[in-house]
Amino acid sequence: MTGFKNFILRGNLVELAVAFIMAAAFAKVVTATVDLILGLIGKIGGEPDFSAWTPWGLLVGAWVTAVVSFVIMAAVVYFLIVKPYTVAKERYFPSPAPGTPEDVKLLTEIRDALVAQRGTPPTA
Repeated sequence: MTGFKNFILRGNLVELAVAFIMAAAFAKVVTATVDLILGLIGKIGGEPDFSAWTPWGLLVGAWVTAVVSFVIMAAVVYFLIVKPYTVAKERYFPSPAPGTPEDVKLLTEIRDALVAQRGTPPTA
């Protein structure tokens, strides 16, 4: 029973479950947004589904519908998830200021100390 309790209460499992549930719920939002935008395209162009379009006898319409849906979905995900997440992350957890990494500073100090022991000037 202890092993099962440890398995259930492990942080990664809970975080993964929450992420899965949130992703499933948000997928419905993204799908509804894509349908809304395709509906707007339909109002402008007359047909939101291009599946019936067959120029030169080729079934190009299904491919066009899939590409348009993909581009809209990618834009929705980018502008509703990625961009706000990046802005919030930088606001609340700013990146460290660029500079010399600590290990490089330590190696430089060691080099300078060795050069000082030999009595020769350091080279850059």
